[in-house]
Amino acid sequence: MKEYDFKLSFKVRDYEVDMEGVVNNSVYMNYLEHARHEFLLTKGIDFADCTQKGIILIVAKAVLEFKSSLRSGDKFWVGVNCVPQSKVRIVFYQDIYREADNKLVLKGEVTGTGLGANGRPHIPDHVLNKFGGIVK
Repeated sequence: MKEYDFKLSFKVRDYEVDMEGVVNNSVYMNYLEHARHEFLLTKGIDFADCTQKGIILIVAKAVLEFKSSLRSGDKFWVGVNCVPQSKVRIVFYQDIYREADNKLVLKGEVTGTGLGANGRPHIPDHVLNKFGGIVK
């Protein structure tokens, strides 16, 4: 287990599991998104505020590696690390661990960008600066 810039704890809810009794694959994206949004809030970035200012933050790519399964009632946490890759790309490295044994459940790499008023990729410098500066 590695160090993370941010961690958020969760508990699996009954309605998130499928017929096999494990968390449905699509639900993991919700966990990752919620953790990213909470992480962004700690950096002073609020999605609603950004949208009102014309900064549309989106996911451009998501790669998920499923390592094991969560079941109803499991407590778990999501670790987040964030690295700006360019002036228009930020990569979030996110892992999910079951709390009881810290077993790795999922490794995720989510690439985000922003869209400018013209619909083209754009992340304002003041947003990139919140992640340690702009990659040239």
